[in-house]
Amino acid sequence: MAVTAQMVKELREITGAGMMDCKKALGETDGNMDAAVEWLRKNGVLKAEKKAGRIAAEGLVYTEVINDKTGAIVEVNSETDFVAKNADFQAYVKAVVSQALNSESADIESFLEETWAIDTSKTVKEALIEKIATIGENLNIRRFERIVSEGVVVSYVHGGGRIGVLIEAQTDVVNDAIKSALRNVCMQVAAMYPKYVSRDEISQDFIAHEKEILHAQAKLENPNKSDDIIDKMIVGRLNKELKEFCLLDQVYVQDSDLTVGQYVDKVAKENGAKIEIKKFVRFETGEGIEKKSEDFAAEVAAQLAQ
Repeated sequence: MAVTAQMVKELREITGAGMMDCKKALGETDGNMDAAVEWLRKNGVLKAEKKAGRIAAEGLVYTEVINDKTGAIVEVNSETDFVAKNADFQAYVKAVVSQALNSESADIESFLEETWAIDTSKTVKEALIEKIATIGENLNIRRFERIVSEGVVVSYVHGGGRIGVLIEAQTDVVNDAIKSALRNVCMQVAAMYPKYVSRDEISQDFIAHEKEILHAQAKLENPNKSDDIIDKMIVGRLNKELKEFCLLDQVYVQDSDLTVGQYVDKVAKENGAKIEIKKFVRFETGEGIEKKSEDFAAEVAAQLAQ
């Protein structure tokens, strides 16, 4: 398959790798995007997959929690940051999160067909279309999630709506100290982007996949060592990687002497409680959406022509 400028552009945005590395990876994998990412990792170009660095979509992430038991988080995108700072748009996003708080829809398509709570003569989609006409810019309700808990739900919004986090915890004590501590854990999630609460959530398939990647990297660095030695070498690397992926294993950013799990246990002991983090949801505005670049395609084409 011929490698096109668009394919190189897409792979670069997914991985953050250089253009010529992306071109080579696509050439080696017959244009298969997933295989090209694997090729980059196995050949030491990437240590881990990155989120797309060229985030374009503007907008806001908002959260709302009622009675410490029910929480919702939404992302609504706009075309420009100017609109995202507009009071009318901000009020609309708050209305959307309130809608999500009472929604029983399982997906965004069903959510858009719900009756709009503010004006029951319209659906959520029809209200969105009206808001687009009013603001004069394309808007999109991209995603939402709702958590109903028997324990407690706590939220945190960073950067005026750039990142939002919900955390659900099971606890037999709910007081201001525990909610404050859980909000600190929300801030950890916002800053450090874990993938899982704990290692119990990680599938064996995922671990096997990461071992394969780490093995290929170590073999590239140590071509003369046997596979048995390489397997022993990567144990420490795998553990380090899993600690970064798992919230409770991460170093707590506000006290580097503790892991997040140890911090939660410390707060539980101080308050005579049992606290278990059950779930977190993290939305970042525009996460993974490509940013328009007027000159990038020409830049890639020029590199491909070399």
